[in-house]
Amino acid sequence: MNEQDLSYAMRTVPRYTSYPTAPHFHEGVTGDTYARWLDKLGPADTLSLYLHVPYCREICHYCGCHTKATRQDTPLAAYARTLGQEIELAGQHLKAAGPVRHIHWGGGTPSLLSEASFLDLAGLLRVLFRFAPDLEHAIELDPRNVTRSLAETLAEIGVNRASLGVQDFDPGVQVAIGRIQSYEVVASAARHLREAGITALNFDLMYGLPGQSARTIRDTVSKTVELRPGRVALFGYAHVPWMRKHQRLIDEKRLPNAQDRLAMADIAREDLISAGYVPIGLDHFALPDDLMAIALQDGSLKRNFQGYTTDQGDQLIGLGVSSIGRLDQGYVQNMPDVGNWRRSVEAGQLPISKGLELTRDDLVRGRIIEQLMTDYRCDLAQACGQFGLDVATLNGSLADLEDLRRDGLVNVGSGRAGQTEICVTERGRPYVRLVAAAFDAYLAESLSSGKAKHSVAI
Repeated sequence: MNEQDLSYAMRTVPRYTSYPTAPHFHEGVTGDTYARWLDKLGPADTLSLYLHVPYCREICHYCGCHTKATRQDTPLAAYARTLGQEIELAGQHLKAAGPVRHIHWGGGTPSLLSEASFLDLAGLLRVLFRFAPDLEHAIELDPRNVTRSLAETLAEIGVNRASLGVQDFDPGVQVAIGRIQSYEVVASAARHLREAGITALNFDLMYGLPGQSARTIRDTVSKTVELRPGRVALFGYAHVPWMRKHQRLIDEKRLPNAQDRLAMADIAREDLISAGYVPIGLDHFALPDDLMAIALQDGSLKRNFQGYTTDQGDQLIGLGVSSIGRLDQGYVQNMPDVGNWRRSVEAGQLPISKGLELTRDDLVRGRIIEQLMTDYRCDLAQACGQFGLDVATLNGSLADLEDLRRDGLVNVGSGRAGQTEICVTERGRPYVRLVAAAFDAYLAESLSSGKAKHSVAI
């Protein structure tokens, strides 16, 4: 890596799983605001449901999720009951909405819920919502607690895709990140799921973890390929101890530098492609017959808070503590603590703590950023035209791209009918977040004010 690339790799920018990003949400958007937005949804508005379960048995050192540790089952049962109440509360405002096309259970470790809780919640969803025939029903799982019984329960409630948190198979790295799970544990989890009929599997891997090296990442990819998941997500570890205090348990002296991080990302990428996986955007890979690879080819690939996705729901409904929803009108986020969330739900109020109503400028910039993150290119005039804005409103962003253009990371030129096209070059693809950042109208202010801090670009 030359000095120029190293400089780009060390820049801090958002991951752009949304635009505007969550630090810009504010308390001016309330539960009443959200209720009005929901009430406007009609039969043409298909839904995506995200259910957040903020509990784990223990907190891994690297974790960036909103979760807490519990050894007891009582808080889980109580949480499930309130989650059911919130589902009913939201359902009252969604009676005229279209069918559900996607369900995603995240956390935390949602599989810590009991069999009875899963059956009750899934049954409630089926009563209150109409499911599309092509519904994808996904869940995030810790391989260490995937039993045959759990797999059968998940299949019974309709789960048809599961994501296993692997990170790295090296025992030394696992000790450093506080997550011990052998290859045999992960293989057993995958086997239980497949035998239960849940054959669509994702593996989550990480690079940039303490003690990782080219050898460990190559071995991890090799073992992953042996288990042949349909999708692999390869995330760069985001060390943000100012946001996640438990990350202070990680010895920063053992973290790879930017050059080593980029090298590990390149090794993993090359090995996955050699094994037959198709690269998807910044950090995903899929087998050629997987729906994500197909979505990349037909232009339907999307990006949301779960990263790259084939979710085709028009409106995202977030349920559970801290979960985020996204409607045409804007973003909403639930209360981040269980106590206030529960009190709000029990009072019959949608438990919104903050959000953001989207302007036309937000919408066009969000569209541009999503297209760059998914397809590495965007026709600016076409994107602006969809929202009735002149491409000249983006002149400042085009000026911000000049250094990246000069250094060969992005091309800016005239496309069809003289329309301005942005195209991230092959060399620039690892830095696509920097290209996207040029179109972020909020970024400069948030960085100068200290309102938001972000992870490095690589």
